[in-house]
Amino acid sequence: IRSSSDEAQGHRLGPFSPPPAYSEPVALLSNNRTSPSVDGIPASAAAVAGIGGGGAETRVSLDAIAAQLLRDQYILTALELHTELLEGGRELPRLRDYFSNPGNFERQSGTPPACKEQGVGPGGPLKGADGSQPHRAGSISTLDSLDFARYSDDGNRESDERVAVLEFELRKAKETIQALRANLTQAAECEIPSQERKNYKSSPEIQEPIRPLEKRALNFLVNEYLLKNEYKLTSITFSDENDDQDFELWDDVGLNIPKPPDLLQLYRNCGNSLQLHRDTVDVAVNVDPNDLPGDYFTQEPQQQEEVVQELEYQISLLNSEKQTFCSVLWKAGLICRVIGNRRWIVKSCFVCLCRKLSPAFHQALLSFCRMSADSRLGSEVSRIADSEQSVMLMLGRCLPHIVPNVLLAKREELIPLILCTACLHPEPKERDQLLHILFNLIKRPDDEQRQMILTGCVAFALHVGPTRVEAELLPQCWEQYRCVCVCLQKEIRSSLVLSMLQQMLAEDKADMVREAVVKSLGIIMGFIDDPDKYSQGFELMLLSLGDPSERVVSATHQVFIPAFAAWCTELGNLQSQLIPSLLTRIEKLLKQGEYGLDEHKLHMYLSALQSLIPSLFAVLLQNAPFTSRAKLQGDVPPIEVTRFPRPASPLQDVATIVGSREQLAVLLQLFDHQLQHEGTTGWDSLLWVVNQFLPQLIEIVGRINVTSSTCVHEFSRFFWRLCRTFGKIFTNTKVKPQFQEILRLSEENVDASAGNGILTKATVPIYATGVLTCYNQEEDRKLLVGFLEDVMTTLSLSHAPLDSLKASFVELGANPAYHELLLTVLWYGVVHTSALVRCTAARMFELVLRGMSEALIDKRVAPALITLCSGPEFSVRISTIPAFGTIMETVTQKELLERVKMQLASFLEDPQYQDQHSLHMEIIKTFGRVGPNTEPRFRDEFVLPHLHKLALCNNQQTVESKRIDIATQLFEAYSALSCCFISEELMVNHFLPGLRCLRTDMEQLSPEHEVILSSMIKECEIKVENKGIGEAQGSISIAASLVGEDAKTKFLSKMGQLTTSGAMLANVFQRKK
Repeated sequence: IRSSSDEAQGHRLGPFSPPPAYSEPVALLSNNRTSPSVDGIPASAAAVAGIGGGGAETRVSLDAIAAQLLRDQYILTALELHTELLEGGRELPRLRDYFSNPGNFERQSGTPPACKEQGVGPGGPLKGADGSQPHRAGSISTLDSLDFARYSDDGNRESDERVAVLEFELRKAKETIQALRANLTQAAECEIPSQERKNYKSSPEIQEPIRPLEKRALNFLVNEYLLKNEYKLTSITFSDENDDQDFELWDDVGLNIPKPPDLLQLYRNCGNSLQLHRDTVDVAVNVDPNDLPGDYFTQEPQQQEEVVQELEYQISLLNSEKQTFCSVLWKAGLICRVIGNRRWIVKSCFVCLCRKLSPAFHQALLSFCRMSADSRLGSEVSRIADSEQSVMLMLGRCLPHIVPNVLLAKREELIPLILCTACLHPEPKERDQLLHILFNLIKRPDDEQRQMILTGCVAFALHVGPTRVEAELLPQCWEQYRCVCVCLQKEIRSSLVLSMLQQMLAEDKADMVREAVVKSLGIIMGFIDDPDKYSQGFELMLLSLGDPSERVVSATHQVFIPAFAAWCTELGNLQSQLIPSLLTRIEKLLKQGEYGLDEHKLHMYLSALQSLIPSLFAVLLQNAPFTSRAKLQGDVPPIEVTRFPRPASPLQDVATIVGSREQLAVLLQLFDHQLQHEGTTGWDSLLWVVNQFLPQLIEIVGRINVTSSTCVHEFSRFFWRLCRTFGKIFTNTKVKPQFQEILRLSEENVDASAGNGILTKATVPIYATGVLTCYNQEEDRKLLVGFLEDVMTTLSLSHAPLDSLKASFVELGANPAYHELLLTVLWYGVVHTSALVRCTAARMFELVLRGMSEALIDKRVAPALITLCSGPEFSVRISTIPAFGTIMETVTQKELLERVKMQLASFLEDPQYQDQHSLHMEIIKTFGRVGPNTEPRFRDEFVLPHLHKLALCNNQQTVESKRIDIATQLFEAYSALSCCFISEELMVNHFLPGLRCLRTDMEQLSPEHEVILSSMIKECEIKVENKGIGEAQGSISIAASLVGEDAKTKFLSKMGQLTTSGAMLANVFQRKK
C-alpha cells in the first residue's frame, strides 16, 4: 500500500515514472532505528539466533547478511559489501537489484525526517529567499541530505563514505535521466496527430515529415558508415553540423530502442523487405471493455499534451543539472583511484550548484581545482579550437614554439603542417613568419630535404596564386626561384626576379647557391618574353661561364645556354646576334693575346659556342625548304645511335629541341636529300653557316698559337662536334672543301723564312683531328693518312717548323685508336727517299710512344728506328736518339731494352761517332730527360758511367763553344740525376768524378755554375765519409739535403741566375717516382 507521500510523488513524476521495486525507502528516511520484524521476531534477534544458535557448522549466507543490512538500513555497509563482491567476481542479485533501482533512493519529501525540525542539511542550513527549503530535483534528492556524522558508525569515515555515495548518486542520476529519456522517446513517436498520419497513409505521394527520433537514428547510421569506410573528414564535418548528438553512444538516439543494422546491411536487405511489406491494421473482435486501460475512453489529447510538456520540462532540468555537474567534476579533476585501496577519494571540493554563492566566491573556489592558464601553453590548452579558423590561429601561435624543439633530422616532418598553416592562416604577418620558419627550418639541408622544401614552395605557389606568391613567397624565397617562377606574372619574371638572381650570381659565395641560381635563370629564360632583356641574358651567360666553380659552369651549359638559345631562336637573333657576339669576343681575345693569350677566356667563349651547336642545327632544320613536307607518315628509318654526339643534357638533344626523335628522323632524311640533290638555294639559315660562320671560324683557327696544346684541343673538339651534329654529307660538301682550299699542299704554301705559312699554323692539326677524324670509315682514314703524309713531306722538304705536325701527332696519339694509323704515316717517312723526311719521321716517333702498347713498340716502332739508324746520314741517326730514350723510359720488356741499350752503346763507343758533337749533345740531353724515370739498372750500369766518360772527354775539348755546350748539357743531366738514389760505389766511382770534371770546365767557362757544383760535391763527399748514416739517408736528394742556410741561399740564388731550361732546372728538385 503506497503512502500519501508516495502518491504525491508519483503524481509529480507522471504516469511514465518507473515504479519503485521495494517499499523500504519509506523506512529508510524515517527516524525509527528499530529493525522491521519477520514473523513477529525482530530481525536482529533472528540474525543472532541464526548465527549463535545454529551450531558451529552452520554458516550464514551472504544473501542473508545482505538482507539483514538492508532491513537495518545499513546502506553504506551494504554498498561496501556489494562493491567488494563485484571486485571478487561474485554478485548478489539482491544487492544488484536494490542498488540499480532508483526508486529505492527517491525521497518522499524535501527534508529528511531527522532534519525536519532543524531544517539542516549536511552543509548547514538550506533555505530559500523566503526562508523555505529550496526545491531539489529528484535526481539528487537522495542520500546526500543525510547527516553522515550522525548516522555513520565511524565518524572518521565520513569523507570516504560521502564520496562513495556521491559517486553512486551520480550514476543513479544518469540512469534516471536515461529512463526519462526513454519515456520521452516513446512519447515522441506520438507527436504527429493521428489525423495527419491517416492523411499520409491514404496519400502515399505525400512525404511524411521526418521525426526527431528517426533523424537522430539516421544521423547515427550515416556517421557510422562514414567512419567504417574511411571518410573521416566528412564524418568530422557531419558531427560538427549535428553537435547536439553524441555519435559514440547509440543510447543517445533513444533508450530502450534496439540499434538497427548498418546502412550496408539495410541496403542489401531492402529488396526483400519491400517484397514482404504489407499494410497491416490492429483488429479486435468481442473485446471486453474491462480489458482496456482505465483511461482508454476518457483520456483526451489535451491531457496527453500536458503530460508530454511536463516530461520535456523535467528532462531539460535533469539534462541541465547533469551537464553542469559533469563539468564541475571535469574541471576539478574530481576523483582518482588510489592504488591499494578500494575506496574513492576526493581531490577537490564539491561545489553544490543549488547554493546561493556569489559569483566571485564561486570562481575563487573553482580556481583551486582548475589548471592555471597564466602561461602561454596553459592558455592554449584551456581554449580548445572549435572551428577551422581557430585551428589555423592556434597552429600559427604554436608552430614557432614547436619547431625549435624538434630534432633537426626530423624537422622535414613539419613542412606539410607549416605550408598548410601558411596557406590558410588569415593574418598576413603570421603567414610571413611561417614562411620564414620554412626557409630556416634546416640550417644545412641535404638534397632530399631541400627537394621537400622546393616541392612545398611549388605547392604553395600553385595554391595561393600569383598575387600572394609575389607578396609573400618572393621576399622569403631566393634559391627556389626556378620552381616558383612559372607561377609568377611575366612582369615579375622579367624584372624583379631576374635582377635578384643576377645579384646573387655575382655576390653569393656558396657554389651550391650559384648553381641553383643558374638553373633558375635557365627556367626563367624558358618563360620570359621581353625582347629588351636579351642583353641582360647575354651578360648573365658570360657571368655564369666565368664562374670559378665547375658546378656552376656545368649548370650553365646544361640548363642556361640551351634555354637562352631557345629564346634567341624565337627572337630570331641566334644567328644574327648571339653567335656573332661570341665570335667577335674570340677575335678580340686573339688580338690582345699576341704577348700572352688568356686561354681561360678562350675556353669559356668556345665552350659556349659548342653548347649552341645543337640549337643552330635545329634552326637549320626548322627553317629549311622541306620543313613543311616533314610529316610523320610511313616507315621512317631510325636514327643511328652514334649519329649525334652525346649531349651534355637533355636540353642539348636535337630531338628534344625539334619535338621528338621520330620528327627528327624525318627531318634528317629530308636534310641529307636536300644537300645531295636539291641544293641550298633560298636556305638562308644554312647559307649563313656556310658563307659566314665557317669562314670566320677557319680564319680564327689560323690565328691561334699552334704550340698551345690546350687551344688546339679545344678547337679540335669544337669542329668534331660541329661536323658530327651537321652530318657526314654536310662535312664532306661544305666543311672539308673550305679547309682544303686554304691548305693547298705545295711548297709555295710554306714560307720557311717567315714561318707564317698556313701549314705551320694550327689549321693543320685542327683540320686533321677535328674534321678528318669525325667519321671512321676506310675512305676517311685514308684521307687522314694521306693528309698527314703530305704535310710531313711538305714541311720537311721546305725546312719549315714542324710544330703543326707535332701538334697533330700529339692530339691523335692521345687516342690509342689512332696509333696504328700514325705508325702507317711514320713508316711512309721511314722509307722516304729524302733524308729530311726520314729525320722528321724519326723525331715524330718520340711523340707517339707514350701510351702505346709494348707489343706495338716491339713490332712496329723498334724495327723502324733500327732501319733509320742503318742509313748513311748521321742526321737521321741522331734524330732517333730521343725515341730510343723514350723507349728506355716507358718499356719494361728486357729484350727490347737490351736492343735499345746496344744501339745507344754503338753511338757512344763506335769510333765513327767520336767527333759527332750533335750526337753527344742529343745523348746527354736524352740521359738527363729519361734518367730519373728509367729502369735503375740501366741508369746505374749505362747512364752514369757514360756521363762520366763524356765529362772527362769534355775537359780535353779544344773548341770552347763545343766545350760550353757539352758542359751545360752535363750540368742539367747531373742536376736531374742528383734526386735519384745513388749507391756509395757509384757515387765514388762515377758520380763524384764526373762532377769534378764538370767543375773543372765550369771554373773557366761559367763561375755561376761552379758555385753550385762545389756545393753538390761537398755534400756528396760528406755523405761518403759519413758511413754511419746508412743507405736510407743516402737516398735523399742531394740538392734537397743542403741543410746549411748559407748553402741553401747560395744554391737557390745561383740557380735563379742560370740560363738553362726551366724543365731541366725543375728536375733538380724532383724525386724519382
